[in-house]
Amino acid sequence: MDIQEYFSLVFSDYTLRTITLGTAILGAVTGMLGSFAVLRKQSLLGDAISHAALPGIAIAFLITGAKDSNTLLIGALVSGLIGTFWIRGIVNKTHLKSDTALGLILSLFFGFGMLLLTFIQKQPNANQAGLDKYLFGQAATLVESDVWLMAIVTGICLFVLLLFWKEFKILLFDKDYAKTLGFNTKSIDILITSFIVLAIVLGLQTVGVVLMSAMLLAPAAAARQWTNSLSKMVFLAAIFGAFSGVFGTAISASQNNLSTGPVIVIVASVFVIFSFIFSPNRGLLFRQIRFIANRRDLELQKTLAFMYRIAETHENISHPHAIKILNNFQGFTRKTLQKLVDKNYVTLDGTMWSLTEKGFETASNLYNQQAINDE
Repeated sequence: MDIQEYFSLVFSDYTLRTITLGTAILGAVTGMLGSFAVLRKQSLLGDAISHAALPGIAIAFLITGAKDSNTLLIGALVSGLIGTFWIRGIVNKTHLKSDTALGLILSLFFGFGMLLLTFIQKQPNANQAGLDKYLFGQAATLVESDVWLMAIVTGICLFVLLLFWKEFKILLFDKDYAKTLGFNTKSIDILITSFIVLAIVLGLQTVGVVLMSAMLLAPAAAARQWTNSLSKMVFLAAIFGAFSGVFGTAISASQNNLSTGPVIVIVASVFVIFSFIFSPNRGLLFRQIRFIANRRDLELQKTLAFMYRIAETHENISHPHAIKILNNFQGFTRKTLQKLVDKNYVTLDGTMWSLTEKGFETASNLYNQQAINDE
């Protein structure tokens, strides 16, 4: 099945429709919440929480003895929240920084989770088969109830974002100012962190523990390249995340033996790479174009100032001078000279050049400004 056939079947086939909606909603909610993690410089938070959720999945299975997705996700949520509060406790109660705390919790919980999975795999119980799918995700296991759960959580998340938008924004950019205004910054921080944990837990079944942090960060990182506005960034991150889910699912379904989760992450990474290169303000391409343009303008100004120093020694500023005088000047090129002519700063007559009144005045301003800067 090719991609075109996939999109023609997505509205009629139950399985394709369910998976596509699920991954699109997941991408949107993780993109929205990931924007706050990126701007708060907590990029490792998603990685730590997703790994911290693994022991909860294993313990929930050991307690219930059944591989019910809702039960396992509740266990993952509890474990993820415990890991999050441990991280906060380590940062607040010790001299360790957040990146150290995140790394410690990630390693500890993931190691414990893998130990429990190994123990479960050796149990004489057929139900544990496939429990390790939570490591890398399996989008094909999504059912309609999972999609409804994702949609409800996304709606609640959007409602809370709109309700506490001012508080979130102030906390994000100036925590001390938020305190002076009387906001309970601790409660607001816990609220948004809890929603991030919830979004990550919802994505474990689709993308998995290992790759979930990429779904949280990649759309937000891509959106950050296009705007300085928080609202626009959150909106763009949701769009990038949703499209990553849709196109990743389409590519996975159109090819054999391609896991959906990794393909979604790769598509999200393509959005990031494209944004890093082609975004107008921060993109590498346009930054290089601006650098070249600025360098050419500098060469133009240096050549014009050099001509001014030559022309000012004559009473007649339009006195002609040989072009060869410029040949040893570092900023001079034939293209530079032609640009000066195009701007009506210089006139050419064969191999002789002379400044126009406009060129002399412009060069004088440049020369005087440079002298002021040197002082």
